[in-house]
Amino acid sequence: MKVICVDDEKIILDDNISLIEELGEIDEVEGFTSALKALEHVKSSGADIALLDIDMPDMNGLMLAAKIKEASPHTAIIFLTGFSEHALKAIEMHASGYLMKPVNKNKLKEEIDYAMESMKDSGVTGGDSDGNIFVQTFGNFNVWKDGEPVHFSSAKSKELLAYLVDREGSLVTRAEAFAALYEDENYTRSEQKKFDVVIRRLKANLKDAGIEEIFDMQRGSMWVIKDKFDCDLYRFLGGDTHTINSYRGEYMSNYPWAMFTEGLLSKELY
Repeated sequence: MKVICVDDEKIILDDNISLIEELGEIDEVEGFTSALKALEHVKSSGADIALLDIDMPDMNGLMLAAKIKEASPHTAIIFLTGFSEHALKAIEMHASGYLMKPVNKNKLKEEIDYAMESMKDSGVTGGDSDGNIFVQTFGNFNVWKDGEPVHFSSAKSKELLAYLVDREGSLVTRAEAFAALYEDENYTRSEQKKFDVVIRRLKANLKDAGIEEIFDMQRGSMWVIKDKFDCDLYRFLGGDTHTINSYRGEYMSNYPWAMFTEGLLSKELY
């Protein structure tokens, strides 16, 4: 487990690094006073968890988090700040955690433990490299194979798979899927051809990743094969206690059509 800590104040940075090292659960901790140098490190060496100060001069923590996620989608982000008004921004970024300065050791342990457990469940860490496929729906949507993120050549192809996962293996017609992904468009002949490209790209991406078995399509309908992959949504609906406790109210946050399921999941908690 590799962690980076970024804070432009050297004294605070050293204190936070010491706290992380005292936890005894981290293999490697790197500290940076420069956001740009931290980003370079992530690009070259990777990081499982990034503790980021929000208020920094060369690049604030919110911007840095976005760039880290571009370079390393699996990296969990924990924000550190001395200003409570930043809490909403941190939540909007779908961070794994949020801590006020000065950092409390017990709170820090809780946030790091949560991030570690989430990654273990997704197969990102923990050595589960036996062909596992994990579909992440809590927070943003992502697909992992043997702990590595699956690449999608187009955002719409990725969204199509997300929609099929949301439908829990039910058959979805082309017209239904199109209406969800292009809610303001009419399903004309030209749009049908455009959607054909989306479907072909999805099939090609899954084949390239070696996980084509999770998707099927016949006679104009498509669906996912639920027993071919693990998924936090399906664990939640199956009553898995750890998954239920780890849900923080954010479900496929990058897709408007997912709000209905997000509401249902929230009702299950109360």
